[in-house]
Amino acid sequence: MAHKKQFDSPPRRVALFVTCMVDMIYPEVGMATVELLERSGVEVVFPAEQTCCGQPAFNSGFWDEARPLARRFVDIFEPLLRQKQVDAIVAPSGSCTTMASHFYQMLLKDESDYRERALFLSAATFELTEFLVDVLGVTEVGARFDGRLTYHACCHLLRELGIDRQPRMLLDAVEGAEQVELAGAEECCGFGGLFAIKNSGISTAMGQRKAQSIAKSAADAVTLCDVSCMTHINGLLSREGQRCRAVHITQVLTNQVDVAARPQPAPREPEARPAPRRWQDDKATR
Repeated sequence: MAHKKQFDSPPRRVALFVTCMVDMIYPEVGMATVELLERSGVEVVFPAEQTCCGQPAFNSGFWDEARPLARRFVDIFEPLLRQKQVDAIVAPSGSCTTMASHFYQMLLKDESDYRERALFLSAATFELTEFLVDVLGVTEVGARFDGRLTYHACCHLLRELGIDRQPRMLLDAVEGAEQVELAGAEECCGFGGLFAIKNSGISTAMGQRKAQSIAKSAADAVTLCDVSCMTHINGLLSREGQRCRAVHITQVLTNQVDVAARPQPAPREPEARPAPRRWQDDKATR
């Protein structure tokens, strides 16, 4: 992996790589990403011809099928950087950022032209929280959350990109939020893309362990940086009847998340007075 691009002056325009799941299932996360970047003084360009980065095929071992998608990604985004139409590429996903910034060079290692272009591209490809905190120096975005927040560290974000401090700094600045630590926050939730399908029993067991930790935290929302893990965790929380929900960090930072009312205990019925056993007892209670 190349060293990250260094900026002599704050970047003013970026290309948004929105990812498949955000585009097709969670467009609100994409719009929140744009809102956060624009609030921070950055113009956002959206290349409409973008498609999947190839990660599902790559992670499943179908490298021949993943290569055309990787080439397409390079062909779309690298010229924007090379011609200085944008300063960086930003994605609201640790896993998809990892694919473009780490694994394209491996996937395209036998294609010298694309390998070099992928190397150039990787240096300027950032996960959203990394870009906000490390590049723009932004940690406070005017967010408010009246409740308890906890944080789950998604695997690609933490292990491949080494990003953990940045989302935590952004969450620590959310006004009104009580931050509670999640036991085993760094443990995998069990999703892992096709792992959840091919190894559903193991995946479910790992997810249940995560859901139990979330329940013990008594959090109103568990925040994370990948909608894929969010989907998996929410399925388990729903099945277990938990009121807590997993939400993407952009939704918290743009004030999209309402705290569900905590269930109140049912009022206790007054205890019925036992019937008197003797006429003297009955007289004493009158």
